[in-house]
Amino acid sequence: MFCFQCQETAKNTGCTVKGVCGKPEETANLQDLLIFILRGISVYGEKLKEMGAGERSNDDFIAQGLFATITNANWDDARFTAMITEGLQRRDQVQHKFLAAYKEKNGSDFDAALPEAATWTADPSAFAEKARTIGVLATENEDVRSLRELLIIGLKGVAAYADHAALLGFQKDEINDFIMEALASTTKDLTVDEMVGLVMKAGETAVNTMALLDEANTTAYGNPEITEVNIGVGKNPGILITGHDLKDMEELLKQTEGTGVDVYTHGEMLPANCYPAFKKYDHFVGNYGGSWWHQNKEFESFNGPILLTTNCLVPLKKNNTYLDRLFTTGVVGYAGAAHIGDRPEGGTKDFSALIEKAKACPSPIEIETGTIVGGFAHNQVLALADKVVDAVKSGAIKRFVVMAGCDGRQKGRNYYTEVAENLPKDTVILTAGCAKYRYNKLNLGDIGGIPRVLDAGQCNDSYSLAVIALKLKEVFGLDDINDLPISYDIAWYEQKAVAVLLALLFLGVKGIRLGPTLPAFLSPTVVKVLVEKFDIKPIGTVEEDIAAMMAGK
Repeated sequence: MFCFQCQETAKNTGCTVKGVCGKPEETANLQDLLIFILRGISVYGEKLKEMGAGERSNDDFIAQGLFATITNANWDDARFTAMITEGLQRRDQVQHKFLAAYKEKNGSDFDAALPEAATWTADPSAFAEKARTIGVLATENEDVRSLRELLIIGLKGVAAYADHAALLGFQKDEINDFIMEALASTTKDLTVDEMVGLVMKAGETAVNTMALLDEANTTAYGNPEITEVNIGVGKNPGILITGHDLKDMEELLKQTEGTGVDVYTHGEMLPANCYPAFKKYDHFVGNYGGSWWHQNKEFESFNGPILLTTNCLVPLKKNNTYLDRLFTTGVVGYAGAAHIGDRPEGGTKDFSALIEKAKACPSPIEIETGTIVGGFAHNQVLALADKVVDAVKSGAIKRFVVMAGCDGRQKGRNYYTEVAENLPKDTVILTAGCAKYRYNKLNLGDIGGIPRVLDAGQCNDSYSLAVIALKLKEVFGLDDINDLPISYDIAWYEQKAVAVLLALLFLGVKGIRLGPTLPAFLSPTVVKVLVEKFDIKPIGTVEEDIAAMMAGK
């Protein structure tokens, strides 16, 4: 195996025996093979589009396949084997469609060369052997490999957001078309300029996909509202739901109503507490615990069943006892955990097994008390625009610092807590994603009633931060987004954060600090390009970075 898609990759180079995340070599190789097959499907899909015979039947499969390979999403080799098998069948079907369309249009058979991803086939007994030959290192040129992987890794984040939107009935052909175009491009010999152009187009697609998901979520559940979220527990047994899928949240709340079972969020599901459609449920108690990497302790102490709707799922440790309480759904998989199947056409998922399990469990152990404030998505912040603008004009707010992104296990991430604690009191932190857990329980106060931490929501709600920035640019009559009193101090861990990063670069944001380390998949040459064009920089010391950000650097 060779995997370097997450921030915690071994020695910031790549995992070669077992993932730091816990992913076994066999699973990593199967994920590589699935991507290989998705490339093959995309080769034919792109060719059909070029002929004016667009192919839509594989959109969801491709997005979900990419999503399943995101860090800490799916650990189940049987699921990957099944997806690869289905992928080969789908590729053969789209191949047949293309060959027939080509012959009808040209009067002769297609006889041009095709990449191996479009032609290789085998039964599952040969998957493991093949998977060892088509991974990341199959691309020998370091810079080509870096640009291809930057594209694929960003694409995984785009696919995750597109899948969430699709579940709520929101899709755009141009998003799925680009996903196929990008996948197919990695089978071609392109120039550096062409590959960089595709990376930037991935950033544009990330913006459009996050906007689509924002529209899907707010249409279905209303605009998030400023909300004090309870972090204590009640006396009833509970279900803990984590991940990002608000459709699952909706159906779980409906099915648990009146059962005597309470519902709590964990990790990236925290912002669900701020949506009007969910706040009406009396048995929706609040949030339990912190970010994803604390789950081995927090899932244990919760006592009730846990529903994983998306990443991040951490492998259980030897002393963990909650496997029989662990339920997965959607793209998530874990051997030994019960899996809740997909909803039937026009129907809902069946969470009855989860609910019955909860009824037999004791109530959660309380690990903290109090509240945290959320709900500062773009609609809510823009409603306060006059107040914010006045605070900036008066000098009460000197600077905004965007500290969105991911949390993780490395000790170096204490940097983000220390930055939050030491920023001058006339600064406001804009955040989204689980990076917030490094400082969202600190008492940082407010500025004239404006909290010093404005939490926009999940990682995809980084879109809200972009909307806020663009609105402030308009209000202050600026020509360049980089002239705003905003600095970017971003924490990354997995592939959705890469999609967000590419979105910011597409929007023209410069001077982003990225940490705790720069991605291992960026070659020195690619880093040089990003530094020269966008002034991307690694984080430094807390003191130096705060001084630089306050000076607009």
